[in-house]
Amino acid sequence: MDSSPISSSASLSAPRFRCFDPTNSYTTTTPNHNPIPRHRNNYKGTLANSVNCEPKIVSGEAGYVLEDVPHFTDYIPDLPTYPNPLQDNPAYSVVKQYFVNVDDTVAQRIVVAKDSPRGTHFRRAGPRQKVYFESEDVHACIVTCGGLCPGLNTVIREIVCGLYHMYGVHKVLGIEGGYRGFYARNTIPLTPKVVNDIHKRGGTILGSSRGGHDTSKIVDSIQDRGINQVYIIGGDGTQKGASVIFEEIRRRGLKVVVAGIPKTIDNDIPVIDKSFGFDTAVEEAQRAINAAHVESESIENGIGFVKLMGRYSGFIAMHATLASRDVDCCLIPESPFYLEGPGGLFEFIEKRLKEHGHMVIVMAEGAGQELLSESIHANDQQDASGNKLLNDVGLWISQRIKDHFKKRKMAINLKYIDPTYMIRAVPSNASDNVYSTLLAHSAVHGAMAGYTGFTVGPVNGRHAYIPFRRVIETQNKVVITDRMWARLLCSTNQPSFLDHKDVIGDENEVVPQIQSINGENHLEARATKHREPKDVTEDTIEEEPPILLVNGNSHLEAIRANQK
Repeated sequence: MDSSPISSSASLSAPRFRCFDPTNSYTTTTPNHNPIPRHRNNYKGTLANSVNCEPKIVSGEAGYVLEDVPHFTDYIPDLPTYPNPLQDNPAYSVVKQYFVNVDDTVAQRIVVAKDSPRGTHFRRAGPRQKVYFESEDVHACIVTCGGLCPGLNTVIREIVCGLYHMYGVHKVLGIEGGYRGFYARNTIPLTPKVVNDIHKRGGTILGSSRGGHDTSKIVDSIQDRGINQVYIIGGDGTQKGASVIFEEIRRRGLKVVVAGIPKTIDNDIPVIDKSFGFDTAVEEAQRAINAAHVESESIENGIGFVKLMGRYSGFIAMHATLASRDVDCCLIPESPFYLEGPGGLFEFIEKRLKEHGHMVIVMAEGAGQELLSESIHANDQQDASGNKLLNDVGLWISQRIKDHFKKRKMAINLKYIDPTYMIRAVPSNASDNVYSTLLAHSAVHGAMAGYTGFTVGPVNGRHAYIPFRRVIETQNKVVITDRMWARLLCSTNQPSFLDHKDVIGDENEVVPQIQSINGENHLEARATKHREPKDVTEDTIEEEPPILLVNGNSHLEAIRANQK
């Protein structure tokens, strides 16, 4: 297999790829890849002691940068390759091009100016002409970790069926109960017959859990069972664990693939376009919003209050609000708000009730946590995955609304709806079923081609292999200065919870800019100096609006000052 990462038309620098083990006390595989002695490290209960690895970067002309993923050949020399079985697969006989070109990459940023550098790229996902496993030698396993999400069973099914039907792999195990299932020795043999109709069910047939990550025990179990392909389905915490497992496997010199399939119902994983289960969650949230609308409309001064998922990112609440068009106010973690005083939530509720006689409020579970923390003792506890345990701000704000209008002697009827676990537990819809299939197949193709230490997902509509570090270094969040949030404000006609008289633009200050970085939907505060008008193009002004400054303060600082 030609390992050239991009086409010969680009002038490349040598890839930088180096791993450093502080202990330097391990042995590698023998040339015929016999099992090696285990080396136990104190990884139990922590991910802090992982091997330090520099990114695998390839640079080309015109500012081209490839953030490549690891490959077996990076640390195991002289591996044999085999023809891809797909070339003899009748199902692929109609395909004009069986295999992805070895130099195909996917651009992270597709909207660029004429003179912009080409920017960051990722290796394109798909089948390769040569594979690094013979079908009968593959022993794969699948594990699901973290919370439930629509589409989990579909991903499991399509990994099994993809391995079986495309590559002739018949040995696939399901690891029960998340990461701890590796060393508890709980497994389920998976075949196409076993997984045939599981996509019609919610949840995961393998079970799931949070925590339980003991790197040495997990890798020992993988080595003892003779597993050489590990498919790990989970969110950012799970992908962090997968990254550490991969680094320990590489440190031991094992020919074992670690492939991640990103799962988060909140859609908060960066780089990729969206996560599976998100479309289903938005669709199911409509049922709760419709019920809230019916309840509020059927009684005088009715308020339907719906709490949706969104610990740090408000994508479900935002998209469900836009899809519904019955919502009067949407509250998300990225857009701070306050309750009392001019321009506050209470004032807006009273105004909307007087105008229409009813209203619907949609709130993400992470919104307004700072308000609740100021009123009651802050909750500093964490779950087994390391996520901060949130207080039920929906119930708290619902009660505050009731108390406020009781003081004002204005009768209201508030109905509080929390469909969180109903949404998580449903089977995936048609869109997510197709998407989950593509994710599973892309992961299988990458594993058979010898790539490892990657997560898979669509980047600007094209599936790609992304290094673990890129999907765990930050979170995808709603950009409240973006057009999508502006569309929501136009739909709901809710205030920004700022007094417009206080919103100023100081031309003499260094103004942070909002930029859609490489196609990611996240906020990067990039301070740019004030430029002359001739240097500012129309596109720049349109695409990078300044963050609003309130009396010289940031958006969040202004709201907190207004509360005080």
